[in-house]
Formats: sequence, structure tokens, C-alpha cells
Amino acid sequence: MSIIYHEQTKEFHLYNDSISYIIKVLRNGQMGQVYFGSSIPDKEDFGYFIETAHRPMTSYLFEGDLSYSLEHLKQEYPSYGTTDYREPAFEILQENGSRISDFVYKAHKIYDGKPGLKGLPAIYTEDPGEAQTLEILLEDTLMGAQLILCYTIMRDYPVITRSAKIRNCSAARLTLARAMSACLDLPDKDYEWIQLSGAWSRERQIKRRALQQGIQAIGSIRGNSSHNHNPFVALKRPSADEFQGEALGMSLVYSGNFLMQAEVDTYDVSRVLMGIHPIGVS
Repeated sequence: MSIIYHEQTKEFHLYNDSISYIIKVLRNGQMGQVYFGSSIPDKEDFGYFIETAHRPMTSYLFEGDLSYSLEHLKQEYPSYGTTDYREPAFEILQENGSRISDFVYKAHKIYDGKPGLKGLPAIYTEDPGEAQTLEILLEDTLMGAQLILCYTIMRDYPVITRSAKIRNCSAARLTLARAMSACLDLPDKDYEWIQLSGAWSRERQIKRRALQQGIQAIGSIRGNSSHNHNPFVALKRPSADEFQGEALGMSLVYSGNFLMQAEVDTYDVSRVLMGIHPIGVS
């Protein structure tokens, strides 16, 4: 188990014997998703995982560069209104009416153990050696706000826990319209979505369907996760079963209003969002 930062390529590699999770500081300073899957050997540069291409009718960030657009790059905690037209992980309403934000990398720290979540249940460790944690600090200087992304990788399990914290460092009023716990961008849509739904006395019935272009989701605005939908989804490859194959599981520890959503874009890239339901969040 280890978390390694490569200064030259600005890449973070979280890995143990089972899984690897790689993210990096993108050219525009925001955080990008590079790789998530089976454990792979560490190296200085994993840039070959990043797909860039010129696509028509796309908004680009840099003059003369027709391959760099957040609409098609996999991101780590995407914001609203910066050339990415998929649903964002968070949205902040400012006093001037703007909902545009630009949080860029400022600093990070790596330490042993796993922090708690104030006011919320969370996985914990009894020995700091059982886990390692990465905290990434991003800042929007115009808004006067900070975003802290927290990742913990477990030593003995193929598990990464995630959380996000937004801090208002200004005197202005900021209203959170959306604040998800995590976002996961995946390179394709070749997954089967599995959810556990039901009703009183027949909870957790297995429902499954293939991912398709557009949005599909489960959630609750009852004040708790309820017997209707468990705050859990799994994405598995069509050939995977209980004994072999690739499957990704995502679950919220707390019970409350929640949303778990998969969006597939026109190039079959998938985005999974999970966290508190945006309805009533502000």
C-alpha cells in the first residue's frame, strides 16, 4: 500500500496489492482522472492513459489547441460551466448570481491513517498503518473558496474512500447548490448497472440494466435512504460473475437523501456521481 506523487508529471498514484487509482493535475490546474482498475506497477508518467482528440462542435480551453476540452477529458471533481457540459460534482451560487467556479491545485499532503468525517459515520482504522490518506487542496481565488478532496486507500482491501469539503474563505455569501461525495469518470460504457431496490419487507431486490447514452439514477429525498433504494450501485463488465471479472462497487456509508447517477456522453464515456441529493441541499 502506498500513495506516490510524481512532481515532474504532477501525478498521484494510490495503490495496494489489488487496485491502482491514478489522478493528476491537468494543464488548466484542475484535477483529472487517469486510471482506476487492477493494481499496476508505479512509473513516472501515466499520460498515455489520457485520451485527447479533435472533435467538432466542442468548446476548447486554449487558443489553437483543438484537442483539449473538459467536455471530453476524464475529470476528478468536475465543476459547472468550464467547457464540460456533463452534470457536475458540485455547483456554487455566488452573491453576484454566477455559478461558474474554477478550483485549481494549490497543495497536497499524504499521511498514514484515515481521518473521520465530522457529523457523519465513516470507515475508520484502529492502526494508522492500515491505511494511507491523500488530501488535495484546490482554490478558486476569484471566489475566495477552497476545495479539499480526500482519498484513503486501505492496506488490506481493494477499497478507496472519498470525501469532499468546500470552505468559504471570503466574507461573501456562497450557496452550495450541489456537493457530491465523489465522481468517477470511466473510459467507456460497457458496464451493467446493478442496484438494490424494493419496498417494505422486500428490500434489496437486484435490478440490472446496461448503461446507455443519457442519464440513469437512483436516489431518495425522504430524509433517509429508505427501503426503496439502497445507497449502493455496482458496475460490472457483462462477462463478470461472482467468481471472476471486473466489477466496481460504490456505496455511501450514511443514510439520508442521496443520489447515485451514471451519465454516458455521445462518445460513450461514463460519469458516475454519488452523494447527497441536490434537491434541498442548499
